[in-house]
Amino acid sequence: MSRKSERLINLTIALLATKRFITKSEILKTVEGYEGSSESKDRMFERDKDDLRSLGIEIEVGTFDPLFNDEAGYRIKQERYQLDLGDVTPLEISLLSLAAQAWQGASLDDAAQRALVKLSSLGIAIDEANLPHSVPFLSDEGLDIPKITRAIAEHQILEFTYRNYDLSLESRRVVPIGLSARSGYWYLAGVDQSIEQVRTFRLDRVIGTFTVKKGPKKFETPENLDLENLFERVKNINAVIDVRRGKGTSLRALATSMKSIGEWDQVEIPIIDIKSLSALILWHGDDVYVHSPMELRQIIISSLKEISVTHG
Repeated sequence: MSRKSERLINLTIALLATKRFITKSEILKTVEGYEGSSESKDRMFERDKDDLRSLGIEIEVGTFDPLFNDEAGYRIKQERYQLDLGDVTPLEISLLSLAAQAWQGASLDDAAQRALVKLSSLGIAIDEANLPHSVPFLSDEGLDIPKITRAIAEHQILEFTYRNYDLSLESRRVVPIGLSARSGYWYLAGVDQSIEQVRTFRLDRVIGTFTVKKGPKKFETPENLDLENLFERVKNINAVIDVRRGKGTSLRALATSMKSIGEWDQVEIPIIDIKSLSALILWHGDDVYVHSPMELRQIIISSLKEISVTHG
């Protein structure tokens, strides 16, 4: 990611997190990436504002008190933080998913966190609930998601080596027709060319990479195919976690059930991407305790051990 992209993401995070208007001078002090003379910083900030607005992100301008001639301040209201994408092609969806991965990483990045800490040190109240931590984090397991998406859009053939449930390896030739996340894993649906039937494949069982070949001249998606029902056959797994009272707003927003257990609330959250959920849980520190599944607990424990070794 370029330095400008990082600066734009950090600026967006700061403007989303603030509970009040923050002035340009406060922004230049807290958001990393504004360097050089005062004039050059001002020009960079003005260009950044124009760039965000050109993306459809509405930046509100106001002051602390309309009765006084205070310095103008800026903020982004959560309800207005949205993009009008219009018609989006399958290929563009894959690129937007990768952009979501960049956002997820940046929202937890040290530079972004330092900006929030600096805002707090200036007496600026921070509302972390406004940060879109629950944006789906696309974990591609080292596979080329844009390649897969293009193959779906253009009815190409994907050739790959697949590890079956009995651990045997088998070469597959598939015309892909759908991609979905279930139970913390990515699944590919496609017409297996060796048997001419629709099958689903878990992407973490693919060995190596995909090879793309030209697809059938007259490929037609099977009639009456219900992809949603096909993917729904994969049983969803819920994470069971305890969240301290008054904490974990973003986790609570994902919950399908909740019950009070004293100083804590126990919630169940469907696992769409286990890595994304684990990152969100780690963000909340000791305000969250994970009961199940065991795989999620192990990810959290391993991550905490790594943090302990790194930071003492």
